[in-house]
Amino acid sequence: MIARFGYVAMSTTLENASPSKTMTYKTFSGLTDQEAAVRRLESIAAENLHNTMRLLRHSIAHDIHVYRFTSKLIPLATHEALVNLGWNPYEALAKPFAEVGEFVKNHGMRVSFHPDHFTVLSTPRPEVLRNSIRDLQYHVAILEAMGLDSRAKNNIHVGGAYGDKPSAGQRFIENVIALPDKIKKRLTLENDDKTFNAPETLKIAESLGLPMVLDIHHQWVNNVGETPAELWPRILRTWTSPFAQADVPEGQFLAPKIHASSPKSTSDPRGHADHVIAAPLLHFLREIAPMTKQVDIMLEAKLKDGAVFALMEDLRQYSGDGVEIIDSATVRIVP
Repeated sequence: MIARFGYVAMSTTLENASPSKTMTYKTFSGLTDQEAAVRRLESIAAENLHNTMRLLRHSIAHDIHVYRFTSKLIPLATHEALVNLGWNPYEALAKPFAEVGEFVKNHGMRVSFHPDHFTVLSTPRPEVLRNSIRDLQYHVAILEAMGLDSRAKNNIHVGGAYGDKPSAGQRFIENVIALPDKIKKRLTLENDDKTFNAPETLKIAESLGLPMVLDIHHQWVNNVGETPAELWPRILRTWTSPFAQADVPEGQFLAPKIHASSPKSTSDPRGHADHVIAAPLLHFLREIAPMTKQVDIMLEAKLKDGAVFALMEDLRQYSGDGVEIIDSATVRIVP
């Protein structure tokens, strides 16, 4: 089984490359020249896209093919005031968006977004649902501006229970069904660390025909006695669904994806540590290797790309023990 490692949004080894620079609405609204204020937003977004390109080049230079974009690429893009203004940042920034997309495609990268915790489709509040759908539309619009097909996914959690988890789960299902296919075919569902555990998230993913991203850290702190490997055959099947494989060229297959992190401390087991401890992750990978050709692994560690480099150094200690180092961010696991 091939296992590729990636990181989230920022680099801790590449200097001055933040892709998340922003502007508050208070600052924006305080500028008397509205046209100049909009141009300022576009300038910040252009700088974010420039730094995204730097991060992508940095990643490929180190054989990292799995990367998560920051949701903060375009400041205030979903703010109601800017939406009402009719601002179209995708048109204004068409060239840098296209450059990012071309680089991703030319280097066979797997990219994604993870909309934040305000994007909640299980909500009973209509205004929160409207804002959540607007946020998903924003993420889809960016990926479309980049010219990336639906293999570039938006990963979300089921959301809150609101005092009645079965009703919240059913509401989530109904709200997802009502989404346009252009949004739906880019969705993946992830188990969380407090509310919807892995079996519950898996059941919802199966009912919707959506792929599930297993977070093995979340599963460790929020489970009902199951092991992640026990769930893996069903999770793997969710990646064969039409939504999962939409736009995948004939003869190819979009590999399943997981999230991996390590607890920050015994007093904060849900928090993410700077690094990912190799042994527990390797144990899981060895368990799923006999049934899996490839898995892409997003490391959710505080040291970002530095955590990828550190993990690969740790995995070198297992060379000859069922682990073959392929490149700087890829290994082969032999059962």
